[in-house]
Amino acid sequence: MCPVFFRVLPAGGVSCRLCLHIHHDGRCNLESRLDRLFASLREKGSTALMPFVCAGHPAPGSLNEVIPALEKAGASAVEIGFPFSDPIADGPVIAAAMHEALQNGITPQKIFEQVRTLRDSCRLALIAMVSVSIITRMGTENFMHRAAEAGFDGIIIPDLTVEQSAPFREAADKEGLSFVLLISPTTPDDRAVQIARSCTGFCYLLARTGITGERKEAPEIAERVAVIRQGCAIPIACGFGISTADHVQAVTRHADAAIVGSALVRRLAEAGENAPAAAYSYTAELCRGLYVRDEREETG
Repeated sequence: MCPVFFRVLPAGGVSCRLCLHIHHDGRCNLESRLDRLFASLREKGSTALMPFVCAGHPAPGSLNEVIPALEKAGASAVEIGFPFSDPIADGPVIAAAMHEALQNGITPQKIFEQVRTLRDSCRLALIAMVSVSIITRMGTENFMHRAAEAGFDGIIIPDLTVEQSAPFREAADKEGLSFVLLISPTTPDDRAVQIARSCTGFCYLLARTGITGERKEAPEIAERVAVIRQGCAIPIACGFGISTADHVQAVTRHADAAIVGSALVRRLAEAGENAPAAAYSYTAELCRGLYVRDEREETG
């Protein structure tokens, strides 16, 4: 039994934001949305596409139109980036989107409000990707509470080390949020396993070194995934430089999910007012590359 957040219904009972069912005891006996997502995918032999979007880009209210389009196209979860004036490891496309979003007046409070509006109708897992500086500025427990109350299912903190993570993980656990850290390609194997074990929901494996951006070649992640799976059972999502259906297939042949960021953000910027249509068509194209495992295959 894990605590979740509910909307009180006028006729009695509560609507669960986790499973979208009505409960009368104020509690849900299901795991988190991300836990259920990966359990369902594992049972089906399927994998997930996890797009990244920047809140407030290309327009202040874009989340309310773009995320439903991503869901309709076949995405299983969405990372929502909180714009930051000094983005960590982000290439020129995402850095420019964050700058534009800040110019558009986006704030954490506005992001929470938009997610709250989306949550009642959206079945996707929604994950906040946010710098530790934003969290500490608001207060760690306060940020986690407001994120969960708005309807986020998890949080990724890209600039937090595993040594610093304990109070953030505790605050996330308290609010029922999955807690995700990044694993770099240059991280030693034993440390990579340590980071994965510190995560809940999934761990985020970076496919390449350097900054985010589109690449021509698919990343090689098989050995890295095998090392993590030997030491930890948590699902693995892989991102950085993934931009085609072939890339998605190459990644999800080994990992549980593929994360696509810069390539999608660029298309949304180019589409402007037609961003929802661009989000749908590109995501649908990427989803065609999702790897489906044969029943006889070993999944780790």
